[in-house]
Amino acid sequence: MTLFMAIPLLVVASAMLHPDRETWRHLAENVLVGLVRNTLLLTLGVSLATAVLGTGLAWLTAVCEFPGRRLFAWSLMLPLALPAYVTGFVLVGLLDFTGPVQTFLREVFGPNLRLPPIRSGGGAALALTLALYPYVYLLARNAFLSQGRRALEVGQSLGLSRRQGFLRIALPMARPWIAGGVALVAMETLADFGTVAVFNYDTFTTGIYKAWYSLFSLPAAAQLASVLMLIVLVVLLVEQHLRSGMRYTQTGRASQARERIVLRGAAAWGASLMCAAVLAAAFVVPVGQLAVWTLEVAARDLDSRYWAYLARSLLLASSAGLLIAGVALLMAYARRHHPDTLMNVMVRIATLGYAVPGAVLAIGIYLPIAWFDHAYVALMRELFARDAAPLLSGTLAAMLSAYLVRFLAVAYEPVSAALQRITPSMDEAARSLGLTGRQLLARVHLPLLRGGVLTAALLVFVDVMKEMPITLMTRPFGWDTLATRIFEMTSEGEWERAALPAVALVLAGLAPVILLTRQTER
Repeated sequence: MTLFMAIPLLVVASAMLHPDRETWRHLAENVLVGLVRNTLLLTLGVSLATAVLGTGLAWLTAVCEFPGRRLFAWSLMLPLALPAYVTGFVLVGLLDFTGPVQTFLREVFGPNLRLPPIRSGGGAALALTLALYPYVYLLARNAFLSQGRRALEVGQSLGLSRRQGFLRIALPMARPWIAGGVALVAMETLADFGTVAVFNYDTFTTGIYKAWYSLFSLPAAAQLASVLMLIVLVVLLVEQHLRSGMRYTQTGRASQARERIVLRGAAAWGASLMCAAVLAAAFVVPVGQLAVWTLEVAARDLDSRYWAYLARSLLLASSAGLLIAGVALLMAYARRHHPDTLMNVMVRIATLGYAVPGAVLAIGIYLPIAWFDHAYVALMRELFARDAAPLLSGTLAAMLSAYLVRFLAVAYEPVSAALQRITPSMDEAARSLGLTGRQLLARVHLPLLRGGVLTAALLVFVDVMKEMPITLMTRPFGWDTLATRIFEMTSEGEWERAALPAVALVLAGLAPVILLTRQTER
């Protein structure tokens, strides 16, 4: 399995054996330093912001009681259904110099008013933070809900205040889940292209695309991608080092409804205001603007094609969710039973694809598939003296293979975190009662892993619904989805017409997001 997952990465890396030296020298002398600086600054900024925002919101909605908590507990997950590139072009439309916000402010405070430009690294970081914080929020909230209050009560009995209990007990215990969410955010940021392109902020991915489409040099693009993979590997090794040698087990699961910390006065309304502000910026305002644009074009654009776009998007997302969650479960089990260095390295290699830009990964999948089909056609001609149709090129199998490589890390993190809660003592207790092999798996492990596996499948579902480059480059002929429709409209500068498929994409993604929220409540 690791070899299969590594093939597209090896295909991309093999391009370094045939370097386009002139193009590579031009990149190294003119843009490489800037790309590395911008990429690292953006990744660090988004990772830090999502860690603080996601963890803080998770703590408030999981442990505290304040006005509107029940509403915010599930609604703060809604931005997961909104692609970052959609949030980005809505923010640009609203906050650019000619947008309604700056226009209104100049009318109030005078024409000389100048605000920081939204088309910048800060703007890209803002859009990515608003779109990606739910990854941290979901996993951190799951951790806080499952911790129980026993550990905090023990801390309070030892003289710790609530703040000290959060910093010294609850936060360290939730660290594997928070680190997993931040790792997903970091890899998503490293691989992002659509959002940074909207804000005209050059990163490694834009450099790869420019080398590919502007210079028509696939080797140069592949070399930049290999450097990007090296950065990702360093990030993953650091994250793994931080989590190594630590064991986290559940300390109790009492009724949170009776045991939440009740906030009062300014603290309670401050918590409500913070949750409302994040929800408005990340979901309500972008969706409201999309709705306005949609009403302007719906009478002209809405027809039966959108049902086909929706059906194809749902079929792809559900198939990929089931497939990838199953593979993640197998891989997490293999690592649990063989926790040696070789297995750790194999797992890390298999989950590197999430940080590789989708278009580059599509090429890494396409080239070996094209080679296989060419060999198959030649063999059929040799054996039966007739032409045969290619087996894999332009098929759903090719698309699902690319999704598997791309999103395995998304599914692996929650499954792995759930598996950490099954302690060796649980296995020993089950074996002492006569359960072995499949019985242990069916009657003990799978019920305990059900939440993590469902979370993994739903996260993959939402990501595949929003995925654009792989779908564009590996889809069968005529197989348009909601994401490809958005690309067609935005590439022509038709922001208003892109709002219609974007709204459909958001609506289709709401159901799994709500299921994710209910899952965390259990």
